[in-house]
Amino acid sequence: MKKNITNLTTYRKKKNIENTISPKKFKTLTYIVLIILLLLIIRIGFLQFVQGASLKESAYKQQTVNQLINPKRGNILDSTGKILATSAPVDTVSINPTKIKDSTEQLTKAKKEKVAHALSEIFELDYEETLTKVTSNSSIQTIAKRVEKDKIDALTKWMNENKITVGINIDEDTKRYYPYSNLASYVVGFCNDENQGIYGIERSCNSYLTGTPGKIVTSTDVHKHEISDKNQEYIEAENGNDIKLTIDVNIQTIAEKHLSKAVNDNNATRGNCIMMNPETGEIYAMASYPDYNLNTPFTPTEKYWQDKWDSLNSTEKTEMYRNPNISSTYEPGSTFKLINAAIAIEENISDTDIANDFYCSGSEIINGQKINCWTTASHGHQTLRQVLENSCNPGMMQLAKRVGSAKLYKYYEAFGLFSKTGISLPEEATGIFHSRNNITAIDLATTGFGQGITVTPLQLVSAVSALANDGILVEPQIVKEITNSSTGATTITETSNIRRVISTTTANKMRSMMESVVTDGTGKTGAVKGYSVGGKTGTSESLSKATNKGYVASFIGISPVENTKVVILVALYDPQVKNYHGGTIAGPVVSNILSEVLPYLGIAQDSIDVSSNNGNSLITVPNITNKTVAEAQKTLENKGFRCNFNISGNKNEVLVTNQVPAANTKLPSNSLIMLYTSENNVRTSTTVPNLLEMSAARAANSLKSKNLNISIEGSGSVVSQEPASGTAVEEGTVVKVKLE
Repeated sequence: MKKNITNLTTYRKKKNIENTISPKKFKTLTYIVLIILLLLIIRIGFLQFVQGASLKESAYKQQTVNQLINPKRGNILDSTGKILATSAPVDTVSINPTKIKDSTEQLTKAKKEKVAHALSEIFELDYEETLTKVTSNSSIQTIAKRVEKDKIDALTKWMNENKITVGINIDEDTKRYYPYSNLASYVVGFCNDENQGIYGIERSCNSYLTGTPGKIVTSTDVHKHEISDKNQEYIEAENGNDIKLTIDVNIQTIAEKHLSKAVNDNNATRGNCIMMNPETGEIYAMASYPDYNLNTPFTPTEKYWQDKWDSLNSTEKTEMYRNPNISSTYEPGSTFKLINAAIAIEENISDTDIANDFYCSGSEIINGQKINCWTTASHGHQTLRQVLENSCNPGMMQLAKRVGSAKLYKYYEAFGLFSKTGISLPEEATGIFHSRNNITAIDLATTGFGQGITVTPLQLVSAVSALANDGILVEPQIVKEITNSSTGATTITETSNIRRVISTTTANKMRSMMESVVTDGTGKTGAVKGYSVGGKTGTSESLSKATNKGYVASFIGISPVENTKVVILVALYDPQVKNYHGGTIAGPVVSNILSEVLPYLGIAQDSIDVSSNNGNSLITVPNITNKTVAEAQKTLENKGFRCNFNISGNKNEVLVTNQVPAANTKLPSNSLIMLYTSENNVRTSTTVPNLLEMSAARAANSLKSKNLNISIEGSGSVVSQEPASGTAVEEGTVVKVKLE
């Protein structure tokens, strides 16, 4: 027993010795623990103070979901508020291929094939391409963008019937629509699949139209389930601004109607038309034909493009979308003679009606090279007015030589022909002229009649508008207003006067000669009944036979001649008809367009019929004294006269006691008859204006503005008048003018 106790004691002592750690080991262990603790503290501190911000941001990103809210793209409207481009709600369909699966690999394959078949059938897609997307390993694939409601409904129905809800996504989106399809297609432009403008106003004003996306920020758990969070953030999307253009749908429609008919009737390659207000720079219409459908821009709708579409490369196909009125240049031909004539008058090198100022033998010899007039017949001795009326090339070659290249180029630059006009449209080009330092005598001569140089149609319209605007060049405007869709605040585009190019006196003389071109020259086809019209015809041909560009028949016009409201250019390219001259095929187009546009703009008829001076064309003034004012008015209007009276009583009761001019006077139609009554016999005095050097039509309209009438003898320009200018006469008086 004692022995056992001794053994137990010995065992316990031995065991205690084994369980005891030596001080040295304990110390080492302590150091190790302290070092580990220190490292942990350092690590925690590093995470807290050094990486704390980034870790917090990472955690936030992992725990939050940002859902973008797409803004609505702004509308594009015409000047009257009609919508040219708008966005409508649609949906985009995408898939998560990895989430389309089943319990086995074989069932998953069958399911993916089933989904691919349904998607390709509903959205009219290629099955193999769709299957490739469905079986891919990517996290997301887009199937169809901007899908209409009927197809989304069909997809939703299929998903419900087949109980497939995971892996197919339907997200809200918007799609661009163009209610007028082809109308103003080159101006409006269109958007790509990302809803970003790539042509026209859609491109140039993209930053205004796009808007700013909004978003919803929510917190999620590890399973990506939304956590109710009082800190949920909602940032509303800012929709794009609305853009109102200066284009008027009605005027644009009129222009496109007559332009397309002219192109087809004359078998031309294409045609351009621009109408601009010379005072404000506002573009009423900008048309080109053939055009394209903005809703299906990549499918050519016109035969011109259809016939060659498949043979064009991608670069050549972009030509269908570039606006020819601003992106393409052409030789302006005789329309450019207006610019050169204005320069000569401004520099006192010539004037409107200097007898024998120029001579045309049918051609001009320049450095041994013979350059013909457009007609083989000689025009003989001419004034500058007659040079323009006859569209005489030798006369303009002589003028260009007198003025010289230095002065011509100084004014070309002032007219804006060396620079872009600044219009708010993309891809604007500029004209191409001979080098100032190396221009030859032949270059100078051909520049005199508008060949061997190029301008854009808009550059020419802008330059001629300066002639119509008393010599002041105005920046063309296509954007009228920009409206903030959130606040309603509107920014209006103000008229921008660039510079004075010529004097008012020179501008007046140019308008007078432009009117003579229409009344007595090659531009008679551009006349509009009831309105004064000035203009210039043009028929240009590429001087380089290698280019083989064909002819360009054009007509540039202004109306009314005084206080002009419309400058219009019509150009037809490469017409395949026997008589391809501008006066023959472009002038009538201008006349047809203006005949509809001028009344639409509310411009009152201001032209008295002076087309013939023989007695048969004049109307005898009836005797309307002792009739009631109402009866007198009806009688005169039925005869083709206007009347003016001032009474306060009932015109069915008040009697006419006197009239000016007197009964039996013979006058042109639209002349004015002043009526006086027992109630009001007060005569109004006015001053006779200076009519010298004016055409008959311009003299008649000048008198009309003073409530005076005209009696014409002869043809040509006014050489004398009676009463003389400055004479005080009563309204209704007939002024006799003699023309030569």
